[in-house]
Order: sequence, then C-alpha cells, then structure tokens
Amino acid sequence: MDLAHWLGRALADHNEWAHSHGGRVTHPATGVLEHDLEDAYSELARRLGGSYPFFHPRYAGQMLKPPHDVAVLGYLAAMLVNPNNHALDGGPATTALEEESVAQLGAMFGFEAPLGHLTSSGTIANLEALFVARESHPDRAVAFSSEAHYTHARMCRLLGIETRIVPVDVAGRMDASALREILTDGSVGTVVATAGTTGLGAVDPVHDIVVAAHSAGARVHVDAAYGGFFRLLCDHPSGLLEDPRPWHAISLCDSVVVDPHKHGLQPYGCGAVLFADREASRFFHHDSRWTYYSSRQTHLGEISLECSRSGASAAALWLTLKMFPLTADGLGAVLAAGRRAALRWADMLAASEFYDLYQRPELDIVTYIPRTEERRISAIDRASQQVFDRAAADAVDPIFLSMLQVDSRDVCKLMPDVREDKPQMRLLRSALMKPEFESYVPRLHRKLESIASGVS
Repeated sequence: MDLAHWLGRALADHNEWAHSHGGRVTHPATGVLEHDLEDAYSELARRLGGSYPFFHPRYAGQMLKPPHDVAVLGYLAAMLVNPNNHALDGGPATTALEEESVAQLGAMFGFEAPLGHLTSSGTIANLEALFVARESHPDRAVAFSSEAHYTHARMCRLLGIETRIVPVDVAGRMDASALREILTDGSVGTVVATAGTTGLGAVDPVHDIVVAAHSAGARVHVDAAYGGFFRLLCDHPSGLLEDPRPWHAISLCDSVVVDPHKHGLQPYGCGAVLFADREASRFFHHDSRWTYYSSRQTHLGEISLECSRSGASAAALWLTLKMFPLTADGLGAVLAAGRRAALRWADMLAASEFYDLYQRPELDIVTYIPRTEERRISAIDRASQQVFDRAAADAVDPIFLSMLQVDSRDVCKLMPDVREDKPQMRLLRSALMKPEFESYVPRLHRKLESIASGVS
C-alpha cells in the first residue's frame, strides 16, 4: 500500500468536497509563516525521533504498535472534516460508520443487537460498564480478580462502589471456586471477568464465571480490552487457542469492552463498550437544550457518558474492517501470526540454556526470566533488570523489552527450586502484537541469549 498516494488522494477528495460548498474560507488570524512552520516542524520531527520504534519487531515490550496504514488513511480523511460523534449534528456521516462498526464488534462476540459505541479508551469503556453495573444493582458490590486491570478498582472508587477481590490461580486466572464463595452472601451485583490480563495475558474462565454469577443473581461484565479480538481464533482449525469455552461464553454476558487500538490496528484512542441489553440506554438519559435536533433517532451521545468524541476514530475503524473483516482469515490472520510467534518463542525459551519460560502464554504475551546460578528471587530480579537495560543500550541492534512485577510466592509455586528471599520479583515480558514477530522471533531469541550469557 502506497500510503503517500492514498493520503494525497484523501486530501484531494477533501478539497473537492470543500469546493462543492464554495471553497475554504480563511482568516488572517489563522495564517502561519512558512519559515516559522519550517523551524517548528523541524523541531517536532527531531523530538519525535526520540520515540521507541513501535513499528519494528525489535520493540518487543509493552502493548504498543502503530496503526495500520488503512486506519491512518481513514482517520485522516475524516479528521480533515473533524466530525464530533456526540450527535448527528456534529457527525452525520461518521455516526453511521460508528454504528455499523459497533454492530460488527457485537456480532463477533455473539451479541445479536447490542447497545454500544466507541470510546476514547478502554478505561472510559470500563467506566461506562461499571456505571451501568452500579445503576443496575445499587448498593451491591463489584467483584474482580486480583489480576484485573487497576482501572476497575479506580473507577469503582470514583463511582462509590464497594469491591470484592477474587484470588487467582497460579496462571493468573480468576479462581471460580473462590468466586462462588464470595457470591454466597448476595452482596455482589456484577462480576468482572478479564479476557487477557495486562500482565500475563491470562483469560479468566468466563464460562464458569457466568454460571456462578447468574446463579447468584449477579451480572457479568467482560474486560476484553486486550484480548477481545482473539475471539476470532477460538474456533481456528489449528487449535491456536487451547480452550474456546471462555470466548463462546462472552455471548452470555451482560457487557463487554474491547480496544480496537490494541489488536484492531487502530490509532489511539479507540475503545468500545457493548451492552447485551439495549434497555441499558435508560441509565444514560439526560437533557440537552442545544443538541439532538437533527434527527429523532437516538444519538450516540444519548447512550454515552462521554460528550465530544472523534468521528475520525469511527471512520478509521470502519475502513479497516472493510479490508480486514472480523473473521478468522481476515483480522484473525493478523492475530494468528502473533499467537504462533508466542508459542514458538515459548518453546525456544523452555529449551534455552539461558532463560526459563515463566509460564506458557495463553494469548501473545510471553513472560520469561534469565537463568541464574543462584536460584534466588533477588538474583533473578537483578538479572532481569540487567537484560532489560543491556538489550536497549545496544547502539547497533537494540531490543526493547518490558518487565512485570510478580509475587515471589507465585514464582516459587511455578519453580520450586527458586528460593524466596524478597516478596516480589521482576521478570521480562514481551507482547508480540505485531504479525512480523512470526519471522523475527528466532533473531530476537538469539540476541537475548547473547545478552543473558554475560549476565550473572
């Protein structure tokens, strides 16, 4: 794809559209001098050069990657118009694009006709889901696992909701037996299941959680901000995902959040929240004396806590889904490459002389530790920091990783030969979100083995 060509096409189409309305009207107050812009832009370009190379597989750290060129094209084309999808008054064209895109997301999860919209982030999407949880069951608590994203504790505090923390198993998944015990007193109104934890990429047993929660009269919300698009692979003929049951069970839940700006190839910020029951719209009712006059149909701002939202995000997602439909051989093929890369690297780490695989990845997040002579938590923690620093410091061939802090007791359960001499330990973590990792993993592994060979 020649991005420069298509961006030029988008600009030309925009100018033609503007000309059809009489041409662009300008004012001297908004003018800029070319030499001033040259100086300012040159400084911007220089400073952006200090960014990490998220586009390259040498960046094997956090959940970061650039948007697809198709998404960039869609975003730019709509951004030139600058629609606001709060109301049809501000974004008649992009509102339709958002509704069509959200319907496709709902179908992916098995929701027949969900109430939903895009958000500026997964955090806001989860805030909306927790808001509906509070309104649906006032004075009842929300339960989530100890490995759930911190946003749930933060937003429950913001909303004045009591919380219950559910323990996890050694793989970082919610303990369904512990949940059933917590649910016995009837104080919990909503259970949050996580499909792809931020740290380990663990997938809670949604199928068990749904049965337990609904039996206790509680709702279930699924935070699939990171892992949601893996739903496309749960029936993959090659069995890329070990257990499809949690993914199928999402269709039985009350709400779900997914972030297209993670595995959906979108730029920040593009989250999404969907409710199985369209009657949840009653909790968003509000009165506005200056909007909602261009149509009698429900406006997106009438089913959202956010007001102004970029219509460009909807255009970018809509165009991307045209090129990468929500099927196993569409967008699913992009995720499948990262999943295969994670499994391959896990096998290489398990056989390595210099590393131990921390635990086998459920999605595309690989966790691993340097093998040290002293099998102590403190020695492994120190070695992890050394590998992290040395990998990024290589001026010729840098590798950018991330780290995860884990409970030492969990480490010792997985690795009984490790002695606990401090309460927490850092390990190395790589989110293999880019399909290019499928061919790059051997090189990445060789590089890290060469680094680890010099770490004590």
